Amino acid sequence: MITYNSDGMKMPNIRKRETTAWIKEVVASYGRKVGEIGYMFVNDEKILEVNREFLGHDYYTDIITFDYDEGDTINGDIVISLDTVRSNAEMLGKDYNEELHRVIIHGILHLCGINDKGPGERELMENAENNALALMPTQI
Repeated sequence: MITYNSDGMKMPNIRKRETTAWIKEVVASYGRKVGEIGYMFVNDEKILEVNREFLGHDYYTDIITFDYDEGDTINGDIVISLDTVRSNAEMLGKDYNEELHRVIIHGILHLCGINDKGPGERELMENAENNALALMPTQI
């Protein structure tokens, strides 16, 4: 089951049923199944608080993924700063909705085992994001 919540922010205008179906399709393409996934949409101050408390990092980010995978079933909590998603979209000249969905699937790709911190990994993640976005129905 995938849940969508917000804390301190208005819930983003996403089509939950269609987004959930898309996420499940992406996960299945990696030979995995969806277990319990919880999205929490927050502001910059809240994600900074989460970053400090759980990761010991003192900086803003667009997403933090907590991985609770069990075998081939992905489980996790995904915290997304809508403030940072918006500022990144503006900085990159991207549509906000496209950037939001890129970040939504970025967390799922982490849960599927794709990393983006080591040498060459960022390119692999960007390729995986682009492939996942290509699967996204236009009505999302």
